Amino acid sequence: MKSITPIELQTMLTAQPSVPVIDVRTPVEFAEVHVPQARNVPLDELNPDSLQLAKDQPVYLLCRSGQRATKAAEKFTQEGFTQPVVVAGGTLAWIEANLPVTRSSVKIMSLERQVRIVAGALVFIGVALGWFVHRGFYGLSAFVGAGLVFAGITDFCGMGLLLARMPWNKKV
Repeated sequence: MKSITPIELQTMLTAQPSVPVIDVRTPVEFAEVHVPQARNVPLDELNPDSLQLAKDQPVYLLCRSGQRATKAAEKFTQEGFTQPVVVAGGTLAWIEANLPVTRSSVKIMSLERQVRIVAGALVFIGVALGWFVHRGFYGLSAFVGAGLVFAGITDFCGMGLLLARMPWNKKV
């Protein structure tokens, strides 16, 4: 999988502003802060063939930190695109490099943070219900723990994909 640093991409965009840059974060995350030339196509809605891009030309992909962009690059490769390129470190690295961004006054909660909150809440609820109601509720905590282990091993987070579809993560 090819990657490029934010500084290298910015240099390229200065010379060729029409280079395709796809940001695969949720619309709300994109609205908060994004690379000015980027186009938002959320990962859960991504269909590379519908973007009308040349399959033999580079397409630059970014997200918050690089994980979703890597998944997007895999989708592009499966659809026959020969040059998907992941922006290393994503939007966080872009901001850290002090490169230009478009910002909104709206502050949002990242998808990763939402997953941590929901997983923690479910574990807490499972333990509390197991302690006070019926010990069978400990299974909820075990299920969430197993899901977190699975996500860590496979780099696939079903809870993240589910949360990305929630109304608060859609258009602002």
